[in-house]
Amino acid sequence: MSSSAAPVTDASFPEEVLESSVPVLVDFWAPWCGPCRMVAPVVDEIAEQYDGQIKVVKLNTDENPQVASQYGIRSIPTLMIFKEGQRVDMVVGAVPKTTLATTIEKYL
Repeated sequence: MSSSAAPVTDASFPEEVLESSVPVLVDFWAPWCGPCRMVAPVVDEIAEQYDGQIKVVKLNTDENPQVASQYGIRSIPTLMIFKEGQRVDMVVGAVPKTTLATTIEKYL
């Protein structure tokens, strides 16, 4: 498991996220989105801090519209937490690291 967020696609999402044995934080983002760029370093820090406890991945919604539409992503960045194949939580917008960490800790 790497200590920064790995990219996932529509094709790899089921295996990487839904079949994961550990909780997964998914960062739904797009290259043109300013707040997405702001939250990206926070997401990478979370990946390092919780390395081995959770998996952290990024999904580019422009390149992978299928998963984004399946989960009703309306605004980005949207950060979703999946556990045992189910979406268990969601944070919308560029949030501070503490907010994200508090949300994640509930599922460890």
